[in-house]
Amino acid sequence: MPSQSQSARVALKLDIVLVGAGQAGLSAAYHLKQRGLLPRRDFLVLDAAPQPGGAWQYRWPSLTLSTVNRVHDLPGMSFAASAGGDDSVQAAVAVPQYFAAYEEQFELQVLRPATVSVVCNRGERLRIESDRGVFSARGLINATGTWEKPFIPHYPGAESFAGRQLHTRDYRTAEEFAGQHVLVVGAGISAIQLLDEISRVTRTSWVSRTPPCFRDGSFTPEDGRAAVKLVEDRVRQGLPPGSVVSVTGLPRSPAIIAMQQRGVLDHQRMFTAITPTGVRWEDGRELAVDVILWCTGFRSALDHLAPLQLREPSGGITMTGRLATQVARDPRIHLVGYGPSASTIGANRAGAAAATELLEHLR
Repeated sequence: MPSQSQSARVALKLDIVLVGAGQAGLSAAYHLKQRGLLPRRDFLVLDAAPQPGGAWQYRWPSLTLSTVNRVHDLPGMSFAASAGGDDSVQAAVAVPQYFAAYEEQFELQVLRPATVSVVCNRGERLRIESDRGVFSARGLINATGTWEKPFIPHYPGAESFAGRQLHTRDYRTAEEFAGQHVLVVGAGISAIQLLDEISRVTRTSWVSRTPPCFRDGSFTPEDGRAAVKLVEDRVRQGLPPGSVVSVTGLPRSPAIIAMQQRGVLDHQRMFTAITPTGVRWEDGRELAVDVILWCTGFRSALDHLAPLQLREPSGGITMTGRLATQVARDPRIHLVGYGPSASTIGANRAGAAAATELLEHLR
């Protein structure tokens, strides 16, 4: 790798640069190597995190393997064998250990921590600038996910609130809120999980922009494919990816039934303003709270790609390719872990498709 002084003068040339070493990035790197490319000679994986594990290393401690959505195997290595079958292990421990073992097993030689600041077009090549050097590539597989870009919608008066506001990614333990009134905002899986935890130690209220949709019965593979197809249709039209939960609904699990019995799921519609002491609805009703916990999701972390002008007026990026990983405006660029490939199983398939299609295009 070039030193920082060298990087100001010369860019290291490679065929492909991958940005991000989460599930999608590691899958893509594996498939590139399976097709004969060598790490740090033909392709390079850059990852901003200090250690393996992607966004999993930042998850809250109470998120264990028994409560997390299923972690699918990366190609060529079993997660169950790595985790040891103990569902009480923290996801923030088990998944990073698995990713670290995976990187070592397949000698992927990830460069970290390496933060990419910008990607620019340089004719037939792309210039990738990072704090670990400058790189020139014929193709780019971007797998930066969403963890670095939490979304908090703006409401009038937000700056005046005297209490504490935080996002899902800032959450650690429920005990830190003991004795406080916590308002949980959002109707996704994380909102329900954190509402459940916090309501066990203190007073809570719950609001969301859209009413929660609970689903009875099991979630079949057909349901999953239908949900992913709807998200895929959006990105193929250049629209921003929608929420999969908004399509699938929330399963009425034993935990949710228990929450209903405890009276925790007393849902209220979204407020219209924030006051110094809480929130206010359109009809003038106010609620005093100490904490607003925004479980309002994330947006794709793609700011470093802004100079490439990939976005449509709608704010989305038009995607093409077999699994909608290829950017229509620039086929040298694939986005994995974006849109329909945001799930762990979708990320695996997207990594394989992106590696195959990008190599075909470059040849």
